[in-house]
Amino acid sequence: MNASKVKLRTSFVIGVAVLVALDLWLKIWSSTNLQSSDPRILIYGLLGLRYYENSGMAFGFLGGNDWSAWVVSVVKAVALIALLVYYHRLLSGKKYWLIRIPLAMIFAGGLGNLFDRITIGAVRDMFEFLFMNFAIFNLADVFIVVGIISRAVFKVFIVKTHAKQGAAT
Repeated sequence: MNASKVKLRTSFVIGVAVLVALDLWLKIWSSTNLQSSDPRILIYGLLGLRYYENSGMAFGFLGGNDWSAWVVSVVKAVALIALLVYYHRLLSGKKYWLIRIPLAMIFAGGLGNLFDRITIGAVRDMFEFLFMNFAIFNLADVFIVVGIISRAVFKVFIVKTHAKQGAAT
């Protein structure tokens, strides 16, 4: 394995580890400081903190079913393995190296929530929008959403633009 691939893999692992550590630290902090208190306002009228354990799938769907937690865990584990395989294939080319950052965010978010699901049987959430009725979410969810949106923007605006420019020449 050449040095550039080792460097890319190392930076991926370090990036994922830092993001997962931030997510887990915030989950531990919120379970300690928010669990028995009233919700806190983080940004008036916009964002608040409220501790919630989501035992269901995304947005609490099928909450309270023991089997759904395990189905979600297996699906997430398979998706994370697929993401690692995809990342490994990206290492073969240096083109579009920037797409690896959103993949690391998606992987870290999935890993953080999977850790919760396996260790406590639920995902710890703490952020809530105050201006609308929406699901409570956590930092791992933010990593996943920002990673998916960033990857989509990258794919649409950069990869397709380069493909069109290559076809024109």
